[in-house]
Amino acid sequence: MIVMRYLVALSLCACTVTAFAGANNASGLTRLVDGTQLSETTLTQEVSTSPIEGMRPGTSGLRKKVEVWQEGSYVENFIQSLIDVAKESNGGEMLETVIVAGDGRYFNAEAMQKIFRVLAGNGVQNIWVPKGGIMSTPAVSAAIRQCEGGKAQGGIVLTASHNPGGPGEDFGIKYNEGLGQPAGEEFTEALYKRSLELTSFKKVDSADVDLFADVGTTFQLTPTSSVTIMDPFACYIDNLKSCFDFDALRSFAKRSDFSLLFDGMHGAGGPFAKKVLVEELGLPETSLLRANPLPDFGKGHPDPNLTYASDLVKKMGLNADGSGNDSVDASTIPNLGAANDGDGDRNLVAGKGIFVTPSDSLAIILDNWEAIPHFVKRGGPKGAARSMPSSAALDVVATAKGIPFFVTPTGWKFFGNLMSSKELFDKNDYTPFLCGEESFGTGSDHIREKDGLWAVLAWMSILMKANENIGADEPLIEVKDIVTNHWAKYGRHFYCRYDYEAVESDAANELMDFIRSSFIDGDASSCEADDSGIELIDGVEFSYTDPVDGSQTFKQGLILNFKVASGDPARVVFRLSGTGSAGATIRMYLEQFEKDPSKHDQSAPAMLQSLADRVLRIV
Repeated sequence: MIVMRYLVALSLCACTVTAFAGANNASGLTRLVDGTQLSETTLTQEVSTSPIEGMRPGTSGLRKKVEVWQEGSYVENFIQSLIDVAKESNGGEMLETVIVAGDGRYFNAEAMQKIFRVLAGNGVQNIWVPKGGIMSTPAVSAAIRQCEGGKAQGGIVLTASHNPGGPGEDFGIKYNEGLGQPAGEEFTEALYKRSLELTSFKKVDSADVDLFADVGTTFQLTPTSSVTIMDPFACYIDNLKSCFDFDALRSFAKRSDFSLLFDGMHGAGGPFAKKVLVEELGLPETSLLRANPLPDFGKGHPDPNLTYASDLVKKMGLNADGSGNDSVDASTIPNLGAANDGDGDRNLVAGKGIFVTPSDSLAIILDNWEAIPHFVKRGGPKGAARSMPSSAALDVVATAKGIPFFVTPTGWKFFGNLMSSKELFDKNDYTPFLCGEESFGTGSDHIREKDGLWAVLAWMSILMKANENIGADEPLIEVKDIVTNHWAKYGRHFYCRYDYEAVESDAANELMDFIRSSFIDGDASSCEADDSGIELIDGVEFSYTDPVDGSQTFKQGLILNFKVASGDPARVVFRLSGTGSAGATIRMYLEQFEKDPSKHDQSAPAMLQSLADRVLRIV
């Protein structure tokens, strides 16, 4: 049995303050009529500190319990390390313009004020922050790429994504580079190394910035550094309008037989959903659930899955395992259901009585790309990709359509290189590009992040296209029709993921080492057969060589390949997650292909039970 324990131990060294030699110290915070603010005298400081252990970012930034971030100079140390590496990556020149935004979780506003002071102390000239401090991660990526012609050179995003928020819960910071993409491993490893060498950080002694000031208000922290309040929505919505036909979607939304229900989970995506779905497309406000951001996400877990989006799941006529609940009156169920996570980049998609797995959703979007103007106006997708733990449903469609596809490690940064192959490396152009992860992430090359609201509009567009010749007196083609027709055409990849969270790190590593030595390095064929009829074929450890820059990534998951009694393939993947804030998380992914349409209506947990039993007996 794996014993799950949680322990965080951190020691912070005391800081001393000294004047920063050579600084031109004069600035202030006096509100001016034109929106500019100048402040009282501000002292630029160089503050002595000591390295803090444990600042190695995971697959999407650094996440820790919020109390760790609140201790001493933890935020300042991390941001100083980050900005030092960003400067080095910029040819030794300090960045001129940086966006600072967050998902609104507990400690968001306080951390922002610390970040403003460190950035100003280091000479960043323009610091842009959304009104209220809240902005979805995809909106930050869009703003980096588009606002003022792509003036921003990076973005600091305060988020722990789908992890809970509030006292005792999680906080995180990630960095997006100049094309809007998450910082790559070279950057994050340099940041970690710098954090272990840090002896001081720079900051200014200034009053707090009013995050709720009018858009356009500027706070002059030093004679050369200012914070400007920006519109969080404009660039992102312009970006979405370039991807989808908003006029056509607005007309489709007016159909009396169409309804949509969106759960914002009290995260950053809620206000963006309101702007797009209600104000732009004309859907009623009753289409929104939990669309107001809260610091503790309403004491919920902002992860858009069957467990934590349970209210939406029930309203969509589903049981807790994603199977249809026939006792619910179908006439009361919305045609399309969706949810976002804490920072608005993940998505759940459901129809009347059917849950669409993220892997199936990705494959179906690729198969129906003609419904999405972003792809149509550029002649269709030129590339597609999935994370390794995601099911092979995408591979089948891409192969059938002759579209190059890639299987990458988990982490959106690996998709970023493929999307920017031409833009950044002058190599093959894979855009338009479609990509996704089993962890409820879907996106395209319109930005360099996964995008929950983009996925919702993609499914709305697919429904609109499927019903373009359906009259007002005819029943709509539903999400369930689209999904079951897809399975009949390509076969179904039954799929489940089980998470073992807050596992003692030594115990987690011991399990992974056992699987590796027994079935990867050892002889998998020596595994004894049993009466399940499920045969272990081989075991491999996933590694990845980036086809764009040639970088290599190792130890990205252990894959056990099986063959079931019907002869169809199945697999089980074990992976240590990099998105937790304490202990280790072991993820176990189960996948089984089934080509027989008569079996496609079974629930995934029931279909995969024998495979789960088989693998747990041998590990």
